Amino acid sequence: MKMKNINIYIVALISILALSCSDYLETEPQGFITAGSPTIDAAEGLVTAAYAGIGNDDMIGPIASMWVYGSVRSDDAYKGGGGVADMEPFNFYEQYNLTQPFQNWLAGLPFTWENYYRAISRANSALKTLNELTDEEYALRKTRMAEARFLRGHSHFMLKVLFKYIPYITEDLSKEEILATKNRAYTNDELWSKIAEDFEFAMNNLPGKQPEVGRANKYAAEAYLAKLRLYQAYEQDDNNQVININKERLQEVVDLCEDVITKGGYSLQPDFGENFLDGYDNGPESVFAIQFSISDGTTVGRLNFENGLNYPHGAPQYGCCGFHQPSQNLVNAFATSTTGLPKFDTFNDVELSAADITPDGVTVDPRIDHSVGLDGHPYKYRNEENYIFSNSWVRDPGVYGYFQSMKEQQAADCSCYKKEGPFMGVSKNIDVIRYADVLLMQAEAYIELGQPEMARPLINQVRKRAAESTGRTRFADGSAPSNYLISEYDGTNLAWNQENARIALRWERRLEFALESPRFFDLVRWGIAATTLNDYLEKEKTRHDFLNNAKFTAGRDEYFPIPQREIDFTVDSYTQNVGY
Repeated sequence: MKMKNINIYIVALISILALSCSDYLETEPQGFITAGSPTIDAAEGLVTAAYAGIGNDDMIGPIASMWVYGSVRSDDAYKGGGGVADMEPFNFYEQYNLTQPFQNWLAGLPFTWENYYRAISRANSALKTLNELTDEEYALRKTRMAEARFLRGHSHFMLKVLFKYIPYITEDLSKEEILATKNRAYTNDELWSKIAEDFEFAMNNLPGKQPEVGRANKYAAEAYLAKLRLYQAYEQDDNNQVININKERLQEVVDLCEDVITKGGYSLQPDFGENFLDGYDNGPESVFAIQFSISDGTTVGRLNFENGLNYPHGAPQYGCCGFHQPSQNLVNAFATSTTGLPKFDTFNDVELSAADITPDGVTVDPRIDHSVGLDGHPYKYRNEENYIFSNSWVRDPGVYGYFQSMKEQQAADCSCYKKEGPFMGVSKNIDVIRYADVLLMQAEAYIELGQPEMARPLINQVRKRAAESTGRTRFADGSAPSNYLISEYDGTNLAWNQENARIALRWERRLEFALESPRFFDLVRWGIAATTLNDYLEKEKTRHDFLNNAKFTAGRDEYFPIPQREIDFTVDSYTQNVGY
């Protein structure tokens, strides 16, 4: 049973609606459960509310799904929808040079900032109450404290990868102290370490397994700490440029991941597609996921509406809204060579269409049919006639082309799916960390430590699973819609030195997590965002006019601006990010 199902009552009690900075950082949940009421029931309810907080938003201020900030802002996807003016803020993010700190839009960054700090406020409210109890009074006190700190760490982490310098807020701060907290109180490295303290506490105080699914455990905390240390290892200067890779941090990543791999009990889902299908939530690959539910006694269920804009607009079973369209560059990246390896240097020379991706066409990585809606191919593992993807389903092909994202969607007749007006919500969880991520994080650390041979079997585990994930993508007669060919790295088909291993690892991360949103943050972490994205734009401008004025500016566009209204409200306690 999902976490949000077991404590539905708290969802009805919690309402944190105020929009000002002081309100959402200090607002206590409304109802009979309040911070500062030192009872076990209050503590349990507040921790549950903190879990709800990390997925408690909608499509205009996403925090559970980062498709706007990590996918559209990278070379993986276009905004999509009904032209550049449709959800215009997202077009600004995609263009890079149109994003300004003073823009208070209907959708986007200001709401995401607020939603994360609401989530932090919930975690802090839980911690305040837990701090007033004793271990003798409440046997699970340390466990619940560790869960609350894990959740707070998650929200601070996500804010940091978006904005770099953020106010770090803990439960012991008064309202006045929060207002005076500066977003530059810590250096970049110090802020990473402050956030890490929450994951370290969680790792040291959580059990290896929880009796209720959805709760963070010791190994989820270890995996998240490894993720943080990996980001921290790539040390940046004041202009966001990577100037050093810290070997000690990388070794921490190796050790933390090793503990998760050998003791956590996780494994890859046998079929890649099972990660993106209802019915496989909290499976062996899910290290930590944001939980959603349906038919839980509430009006519309605890649904994820963040991806509700991204369904095929012209499909009669959906009808809205055609956002998050895979880029031509990403589709090209799934092509493989005659040896089954990526076309590292030449992948973007040929512009592939669905007409090229056929059983007799170019060879491709099977993950393309798990990720991208292609004309004539089964959509979302359904091979009935009404689920064969059609170019007519695409909303504005003249602007954004004919490809559609598919991972985050569910079939319209799924028991997990509900349509509210024109928008779609689903009860499918959103994985924050998958086991594949743990494998590839360790592989990356090994490569940067100069031990590429240690990374090869980790990358090959992921590729082997991809090669075996072709059963669900087929037509009703059992035939494949594409010409699948993918090989593992055997040490000779690609000379396995540090440079080539790094290229292979980065390619693997792109294909494995395509359209799941890590891509932009990976590019920034590696220090190659400007080069990669401007090269991408140079070619894409020959394909799509709407990108003609787009340009990524190094030293600015690695991070978003601090919303100007937050700077104004705190009377200049916050310093604006460089370049804005």
